[in-house]
Amino acid sequence: MAGCGPLIKGLCDMMSLIFTTAHAAETSPAAGGGSSFPPFDATHFPGQIAWLLLTFGLLYLLMWKVALPRIGGIVESRAQRIDGDLKAASVMQEKARAAGAAYDKLLADAKASAQTLGQKAKDEASAASTARRNVVEAEMSAKVAAAEAGIGAVRDKALGNVASIAADAAADIVTRISKIAPSADVVKQAVASVRGGA
Repeated sequence: MAGCGPLIKGLCDMMSLIFTTAHAAETSPAAGGGSSFPPFDATHFPGQIAWLLLTFGLLYLLMWKVALPRIGGIVESRAQRIDGDLKAASVMQEKARAAGAAYDKLLADAKASAQTLGQKAKDEASAASTARRNVVEAEMSAKVAAAEAGIGAVRDKALGNVASIAADAAADIVTRISKIAPSADVVKQAVASVRGGA
């Protein structure tokens, strides 16, 4: 407001000069004597210029003191809002990147966990299968051993019966050929010597 004092004083001085000149022109006798369109009449020029300067000065003051500060405030407010929006967008973008990274990590952890669970289930199934196979093999080995023992017992019994059958057959053969029945000890020794020689 301090800078506008000399401007207003200068404007007032100019207006006063123009009004004095206009008044002097109006009081002097007209040269042509006819009526003309007032805006084109040279005698009206000083008044028109005075009003032009007054209007221009008032509009200039109005723009300088009212309109331009408001426009500047609006422009500054918009610039601040745009800066704030850009910062907020940057923060949101960083949050989105962080969320994406967290999602990728969560997905990788889930895949690793699924692979671990799958491997664990596979190992457990393999261990259960191996245990079952070992139990079945042990049962089969026990059955085979029992069968072999049974077969050995039957074989031994059969071999024991073969010796007595052979002794009876040999005694019967000797009796038929020689018409003399050999003693049981002789037959047993003969069968034992044949078995031992075989």
